[in-house]
Amino acid sequence: MTVPATLDHLLWAVPDLATGVAHLAELTGVEAVRGGSHPGLGTANHLLTLDVPGTTGPRRTYLEVIGPDPEQDLPADRVGLGVGHVREPSLHTWAVRPNDLDRTVREAAAAGVDVGEVRATERTTPDGRLLRWRMTPGTGGIRPFLIDWRDTPHPAQADLPAVTLLELAAEAPDPAAATRMLAVLGAPLPVTAGPRAALRAVLQTPRGRVVLATG
Repeated sequence: MTVPATLDHLLWAVPDLATGVAHLAELTGVEAVRGGSHPGLGTANHLLTLDVPGTTGPRRTYLEVIGPDPEQDLPADRVGLGVGHVREPSLHTWAVRPNDLDRTVREAAAAGVDVGEVRATERTTPDGRLLRWRMTPGTGGIRPFLIDWRDTPHPAQADLPAVTLLELAAEAPDPAAATRMLAVLGAPLPVTAGPRAALRAVLQTPRGRVVLATG
């Protein structure tokens, strides 16, 4: 099993949210539950919990199906995380949850890895709960963004359907450089050589093993 302990969630980005949720349900046999809209970011999501073999304690890992929010109707360039430019379902990026977000940002900068400015954001769940978190920007690819859920209950602890995450890996043109970058962020992954930066996740689902990969 190769799943970093700091993994918070994977982002399965889709060009149309309803179509993307239906497609993932067809692949896995499990339908993601509506999460909510991200005000000002132009996105909305549906969620599945990810069970990770060998972990203990409360669930704190999930799969986010994310797409442009038709109710916000922002131009593609203004949709958060680069999701406005997604043309096919793709394992777009991932988020890690360091023990100390601010310290990790400082240590990354000292090592020459600029993760961007930390910002606070929030959304309301369908049942009216307010979720608040801090995060660094993310634009897609194998470099994760960092997240801190502050005083908010973790989304994976809600009553969500679940699948099992068996493996998470990456490829990159320069595996050594990618491995160093991930280590700085406290997000170690196996990285193999490939023509471009890409992620690959292996899920165990009611319909067998399903591979999600960068498009």
